[in-house]
Amino acid sequence: MLATAVPLAGATVFRVLALQIAEITRPGLAAEELSVRFDAHAQSGEIAVGRLRVGAREWRALSLRCGRLHLDDGVLGCSAARLELRGRRLPFEADIEATLGPGPARIVLRLAEGGRIEAAIQADGSLRARLHRIRPAATAALLEPWLAELAARLRELEAVGVLDAELDYRPAGVGDASATLRGRIAGGGFGSGDGLRAAEGVEAGFTLDARGTGAAWSWAAQLDWDAGAAYVHPLLFEAGPRLRAHGRFDGRRIVLERGELALDGVAAASARGVFDTFGGTLDTLAVELTDVDLVRIGPRWLAPLLAPASAQRLRLEGRADLRAELRRDRLETVDVELHGAGFGLASPQGEGIAAGGVAEEARAEVLAFGPVDGRVRWSSRGRGEAALQVGGGRWEKLALGAFALDAVLGPAGLRLPGARIPLLDGALVLRDLALGWSVAGWEGSAGAVLEPVSMPLLTEALGLPRMAGVMSAALPGLHLRPGELVLDGTLAVSVFGGWVQASGLRVHEPFGVASHLTGEIEARHIDLAQLTEAFSFGSITGHIDADVRGLELSSWRPTAFDARIASIAGDERRRISQRAVQNLGALGGGGALAAVQRSVLRLFETFGYRELGLRCRLAKGVCEMDGLDAAPDGAARADGGFTIVRGGGVPALDVIGYNRRVDWNELVARLQRVVAEGVSPTID
Repeated sequence: MLATAVPLAGATVFRVLALQIAEITRPGLAAEELSVRFDAHAQSGEIAVGRLRVGAREWRALSLRCGRLHLDDGVLGCSAARLELRGRRLPFEADIEATLGPGPARIVLRLAEGGRIEAAIQADGSLRARLHRIRPAATAALLEPWLAELAARLRELEAVGVLDAELDYRPAGVGDASATLRGRIAGGGFGSGDGLRAAEGVEAGFTLDARGTGAAWSWAAQLDWDAGAAYVHPLLFEAGPRLRAHGRFDGRRIVLERGELALDGVAAASARGVFDTFGGTLDTLAVELTDVDLVRIGPRWLAPLLAPASAQRLRLEGRADLRAELRRDRLETVDVELHGAGFGLASPQGEGIAAGGVAEEARAEVLAFGPVDGRVRWSSRGRGEAALQVGGGRWEKLALGAFALDAVLGPAGLRLPGARIPLLDGALVLRDLALGWSVAGWEGSAGAVLEPVSMPLLTEALGLPRMAGVMSAALPGLHLRPGELVLDGTLAVSVFGGWVQASGLRVHEPFGVASHLTGEIEARHIDLAQLTEAFSFGSITGHIDADVRGLELSSWRPTAFDARIASIAGDERRRISQRAVQNLGALGGGGALAAVQRSVLRLFETFGYRELGLRCRLAKGVCEMDGLDAAPDGAARADGGFTIVRGGGVPALDVIGYNRRVDWNELVARLQRVVAEGVSPTID
């Protein structure tokens, strides 16, 4: 101790007092290279600490400048103090009282951003601290010099709320050391700039009790979330969960011996694991959920994980048991048992079910399966398996019968040797299905055969006019790539006495909001009598061929194609009724029916014709119309029209079109009314 004395008013007193203290130690705390300078006249002073150690952390070059400093009976008092670390002022003001020898110490911190921290340290090392209305901004400012990365994260999240907490610590004496932390968060919330993390109105209470000696501690924790909600993409969390957990801490690893979560829709949820505090990694975590109600858990937890882009469209029901293990932050195993589970995928937004001309709010499901019973076991280390019994399903409006799925699961995909899915009076047979998962999404391949399905049953199920014949398909290669489904081979339909074949089919975003299909279609030897009867179009006899090139469907509606229909040359009898003349003429804006009504031809129900042809090139919502290529002499019509039907026989009648550009949506709507109501279309 060094002291400087100067005479004041005839007496010898201390004007400036300087102390050098080598070390002050307490359990868990040590201050070295202290220097104290006291100005008696100004009643102020400064305390400098060369090195401060609290637990395992250490700081150097601290300076405490006291607004008022006093030393009384071995008690050093410092009020209105400012603390600096390496010359940088910290965001609080402090009042400190500390005994220079063994004895208690008291610290009060008034934070610049609001809030107050009070701490009392006893001679035996006991600590009692109180945190009053601490806000995230104050916490970030306080942490900045010590834990800069954590402070930066708090600022980035723009966190709000108030924390009140109490900490009681007793060092090891006769028994083990103990610590208890109790607190509550009110009005909590945060939000990230990208919108992927957010919370609002969070109210929660927590408790942590710990006992131990040295680095070996046992602990128990409790968390009760009472109000508010949080979104961490892609999951939404809402108030209600209650967490109870206990475990050990050895100075490096936090061991979760058992954690139990009370969660709505789950009978029991438990976990155990190990977290490496030095490496910041989750060494192991095992989670078990028992008797999960998929109706309640599905929309909130499972749908965003299984199908993030279609979560709002996914329906789940039934019950399940789940066990999963993670190691080194990576999923290791999953074991799921399903009990009467059901799954459904609704149509994209905006495609409601028409009812009386008004779209219903509820959307139809384009895909559904259930009930499903069985087990799925997956492992990142090797072979897994899935054995499921599916009670039935639905694809669009088609009902599917019961079937079984037995697949081999690998770390990044699955193999299904084969499956037969009943479809009406036929079946869809899958062969050598292989699916794999990558960062880009699902990809794989398979072969498929559609066993003959009755067209009368199929058209009835789809709500179409009844058609005779069968549908079958041979698709040796189906290739699924992220956002795309490509079909090798052909889809063939035997219908109306001929056949229709689709090839080169490619679907972009098959289950997305903006699905897009491309392909080519050709039809051969279609019996017009059967076709026109099925669609109530009037009566036409004879046969036609048809080709649709460059077909494009967006959300399953035509947006582009080049279609051509032409009668087949031959000696067969060809007749066309007045109503068919009317409807065909309306397609091209011709006046064929008016000519019939103004002449003796009105006495005839049918007319003979020699050939028939019609073409539509659809682009940008407009159908460019055309008919037979040219007149028999090769010349174009002088009036600019185009021939749809060229007459022949007795009586003969030509059907001429004049409207070469027709709005596609209007055309389809009016033709639908013709078929549905048996009335004439009117095209302006």
